[in-house]
Amino acid sequence: MSAPLYLYTGPEIGSRNEQVESIRKSLEKKFGDIDSYLLYASDSKIEDIVAKLQTDSLFVPATCVVLREAELIKKKDEIEIIAAWLKNAKDTSVLILVSDEISIDSKLDKLVPKENKQIFWAMDESRLGSWLQNHFRKSGYSIELDAIDSILELAENNTEALRSECNRFFLCFPKEHTISVSDVEQILAHNREESAFTLFDAMANPSESPSMRFESALSILQKILLTKNNSPVMILAGLASCFRRLELWHSIHAGGAYLDDFALKSKGFTSKTARNQYSRASRVWNFGQCAAVLAAIASADAEMRSSGTALQDTQLSLLLYEVIMKNGGRSARYEASELLA
Repeated sequence: MSAPLYLYTGPEIGSRNEQVESIRKSLEKKFGDIDSYLLYASDSKIEDIVAKLQTDSLFVPATCVVLREAELIKKKDEIEIIAAWLKNAKDTSVLILVSDEISIDSKLDKLVPKENKQIFWAMDESRLGSWLQNHFRKSGYSIELDAIDSILELAENNTEALRSECNRFFLCFPKEHTISVSDVEQILAHNREESAFTLFDAMANPSESPSMRFESALSILQKILLTKNNSPVMILAGLASCFRRLELWHSIHAGGAYLDDFALKSKGFTSKTARNQYSRASRVWNFGQCAAVLAAIASADAEMRSSGTALQDTQLSLLLYEVIMKNGGRSARYEASELLA
């Protein structure tokens, strides 16, 4: 029997989430009822996670833990704790490691049976376009080809985000309606839902001055914080993921190297939208500045955990200031004069 440890990585969040859910459902079908947890490596201790997996309940026969940000698990003692649990793990407990990155620490990766791991590569724009067309058709709608291109320009290029955006059309138009470019403009462009990824996009606009980018970023941050589904931890995780990808973009273009479409796709940059976004961002932050920004994000994360929720909005605003105005440099105080530069 395969070990109850799974690893699902890659940027295609929709298909990845479907696979995670299938594992959870199969466990539920087998045991009738389960304790189900969704945790983040940046916000959880490995020993606490393993304790949940090892705790037997009189009332719930099985446990499923989905652990996101698995790329952050790198410490030797953390991996040893997982390995020790795995040696005596029962089939009533399942740990599913999830990461937006392509790979995780090699020692942790080796613990996962080959048949229990999968990389969910991002779809290129032609496949995403076909997916969109089929999704609208199955839901009773048709869509113009230009409208598909418009959606792909405005939405994150993964099926999870696209499915969410499509649902907004289904609420606004009757079945058998043909979605047009003007519909996309009305539904998405004017009512765009903000996230850590749209925040990064606004921060990384080289055509604007730092003070303009900072002002836009603060506005988007406030919108994100007003939504129910975004916490400061998720915002930091999303920004960290973007800057790690930007580091990768710099590393694969080091020395002016040219990569064709196939090579870029193999590195996870499958859509034109993503390539344009990271090409723009690379003109704002160089490789060394990316490292400084990631250190600033990690520091902000640690400060938030130690100080509680009261100052989180202020700490996030200060982080944006440091990232945009100081390229990751730390600020001892808020320097209003820099915003006017």
